[in-house]
Amino acid sequence: MGTEETKETAVYTHGHHESVLRSHRWRTAANSAAYLIGELRPGMSVLDVGCGPGTITADLAELVAPGGRVTAVDAARDVLEQAAEYVRERGLADAITFATADVHALDFPDDSFDVVHAHQVLQHVGDPVRALREMRRVCRPAGIVAARDADYAAMTWYPAEPGLDEWLGLYRRVARANGGEPDAGRRLLSWARAAGFTEVASSATAWCYATAEETSWWSSLWADRTTASAYASLATDAGHATPADLAAAAEAWHRWGASPDAWFSVLNGEILARA
Repeated sequence: MGTEETKETAVYTHGHHESVLRSHRWRTAANSAAYLIGELRPGMSVLDVGCGPGTITADLAELVAPGGRVTAVDAARDVLEQAAEYVRERGLADAITFATADVHALDFPDDSFDVVHAHQVLQHVGDPVRALREMRRVCRPAGIVAARDADYAAMTWYPAEPGLDEWLGLYRRVARANGGEPDAGRRLLSWARAAGFTEVASSATAWCYATAEETSWWSSLWADRTTASAYASLATDAGHATPADLAAAAEAWHRWGASPDAWFSVLNGEILARA
């Protein structure tokens, strides 16, 4: 198998287990795409790459109304069905079109969209530079390619929990073995320049979970994800961890989340690149 093929066949580490979608459904344009909101105008056409369950997608559609339209794509057909149901509930079905797609080879003509957006996508693809080139190709001249990705190595929490240190090291090993780059946030600017963009605004914002409700939610979903999602299967099948190791990591999440002082921050890198 050649290098290029290997890059293109990266495995999505998280999968679409309920524990994964629990966090994805929490995402909105306000808490996950604020860096882009000021660039959106009524009547714009938007491509939302890796749309997942569609919560950000729906917000983007409202932000380009009236007259705007969003095309939402994902590699997983089952999650697109959930997204379509969600936007119907929001009354936005007429403003959004869904399709399966591979970001390395988007099935759209050149210069098709005013904005091409990808949230937490480039960390999971085999060739992020090629993906950005494709996003640029389908973006109209003077349009915007926007991307935001977490940076796992920059995650930080309190109180100290050695089990979470072990979890983080394991997650990064598994993600890289699957062909992804878990520390994508810090690399977005470099990737954009390698993809041929010359006008790139780079920024960073963080998700922060600090209330008892937030830390309970965050710790529970990661405990479940660690033992029951596609990530768990990938970790054990490839020999990175045993089920006992994963159970121990899940317990570490619960211990951390039970602390009245629990605090967790996820740093996200962002780019607005002019096509």
